[in-house]
Amino acid sequence: MHPERDHRSMSTVTDTPTGTVPATTAAPASASDRVVAPRGRRVHTRRRHGFGFWVVAFAFLAVMAFATVPAPLYVIYQARDGFPTFTTTVIFAAYGVGVVGSLYLAGHLSDVHGRRPLILVSIALELVAAVLFLLWNDVTGLIVARLVTGLGVGTLTATATAHLGELRVRATGSSDSAKGASVAAGAVNLGGLSLGALVGGALAEFVGQPLMVPYVVFVIALAIAFVLVLAAPETVGRPEQPVAYRPQRMQAPEGQGAAFWAAGAAAFAALAVQGLFTSVAPSFLGTTFHVTDRLAAGATTFGVFAASALSQIVFARLSQRAQIRLGMVLLVVGLVVLAVAAVLLQVAGFIGGGVVAGAGVGLLFRAAIGSAAALVGPERRGGVLAATFLIAYAGLTVPVVAVGAALLVIPTLPVLIGYVVLVAVLAVVAGTRLAARA
Repeated sequence: MHPERDHRSMSTVTDTPTGTVPATTAAPASASDRVVAPRGRRVHTRRRHGFGFWVVAFAFLAVMAFATVPAPLYVIYQARDGFPTFTTTVIFAAYGVGVVGSLYLAGHLSDVHGRRPLILVSIALELVAAVLFLLWNDVTGLIVARLVTGLGVGTLTATATAHLGELRVRATGSSDSAKGASVAAGAVNLGGLSLGALVGGALAEFVGQPLMVPYVVFVIALAIAFVLVLAAPETVGRPEQPVAYRPQRMQAPEGQGAAFWAAGAAAFAALAVQGLFTSVAPSFLGTTFHVTDRLAAGATTFGVFAASALSQIVFARLSQRAQIRLGMVLLVVGLVVLAVAAVLLQVAGFIGGGVVAGAGVGLLFRAAIGSAAALVGPERRGGVLAATFLIAYAGLTVPVVAVGAALLVIPTLPVLIGYVVLVAVLAVVAGTRLAARA
């Protein structure tokens, strides 16, 4: 992405997601570290924008981590209530439905109403979900709690991704810093997902009341995030006129259809891999490999998502095309190792293959989101990112539900092999098209 730069003084004019704002809204010229405010918003210093960047990153991390806390706990719920693996996929699917639903209904609204209000709504929804987990933890309650969790995540993902980029550019005064913010957003997104599974598994293994303590910890973390986000600067100006509400359109930007759908398909394939490790993989470890340790279940999910986050940082200096190609290789190789290990009942190979595939997912996912964000200007970026995340989270949900349904009539191993083959083929096709446009 190469936004057009304005070499005029920041005290004279600045570009915002709602257009160019004259300096009449700015602080006195002597305050050289102040940034011109978006329309109708308060003026803040560069340092405050830098603080806001880290605050939003922390909130993003906390929300995404909370989303995977239940992953290593499903085995406990399953043992307590005696429900089949398919019920686990239904509980997980409720999360996916919540994510997709909120992305469709609200993921783009921050382009109009501001980034900070949507982030606060997201955190509030996660707090409600945490309370539901604590007070209503039968199967019905789990489904409702996961649905609410998904609503919060869907509200957050596109909004926080856009907000981090805008805060970083305003903090540094350079549009070049947007690339670093993109790397940070991707790492926080997937890194949070990895952290939640590890924390949930560790607390369940070493602390009493494993179905309560993890949620109490995150009630505290989310409450702190909510308070901190109140102090983050807003980066979207107030609209000059009321804007009619409409759901998110699944329409590609004009003239960019092929590029948009290539990015969406790559994101779908990437999260289809992650869906396997946040839904049925912990149960698969217990039933097939007889690994019942809660920390091991959480560590497996952590390893996959941590590899996704780490690969984005380690290979950030590669060109986007090189990242996509490397991501495809790692994803396919990892899935092949995972499948072979499942056939040979080698738990180390199963986990190791997942970690390698996770590293590929991180590169492919980041390239997909970056490509989509580069298709439009700031004023439409939240909407385009919301549409891309909507497609991505469909990949996190639809294949997993299909796996759960298949497990009702087909043995585990053939289902796993079929899943691996389909996801690998989709990743190669989508990645190849994405690389051709990089």
